Amino acid sequence: MIDTRKPILGFAAFSGTGKTTLLKQLLPLLREQGLRIGMIKHTHHDFDIDQPGKDSYELRKAGASEMLVASGRRWALMVETEKSGDPVLQDMVNRLDQSTLDLILVEGFKHEPFPKIELHRESLNKPLLYPDDPSIIAFASDGVVEADLPLPCLNINNVAEISDFVTDWLKQNKPTR
Repeated sequence: MIDTRKPILGFAAFSGTGKTTLLKQLLPLLREQGLRIGMIKHTHHDFDIDQPGKDSYELRKAGASEMLVASGRRWALMVETEKSGDPVLQDMVNRLDQSTLDLILVEGFKHEPFPKIELHRESLNKPLLYPDDPSIIAFASDGVVEADLPLPCLNINNVAEISDFVTDWLKQNKPTR
């Protein structure tokens, strides 16, 4: 399991299921409850959050291994890695300032062992991740769920229901340290 000072909960599914869409609707509901959320998103694509021509982009491309850009309202740290392959979730969690958070939500990293809600859309015809992934704690779908599924079953299209599940889960998983 991932070592954190704050509860961590993931949303795992195949591409096209709507993880980001769901999280964009879920985050405001959790914020309304006063929760401070740290978010980690895995992507399989090469990405750049900076723009060519901007000073920070040019300095990073010139050879800075780490580039921190700061203003009065936000800051961002871009780190160039020598590694190829997928990032390790524990390494990403370690980068968060957990002292300012109540909960860490994760999109993706479906093959890592930490509590996750599996999202499933019948129209995609993809196999279930559960029971092959024992760290899945709930299942959210837009279709009929197998009657013998021994997990809480949620409606993927009912964000309020998913929010209630997350807040109930969070109350049961307060950190002990």
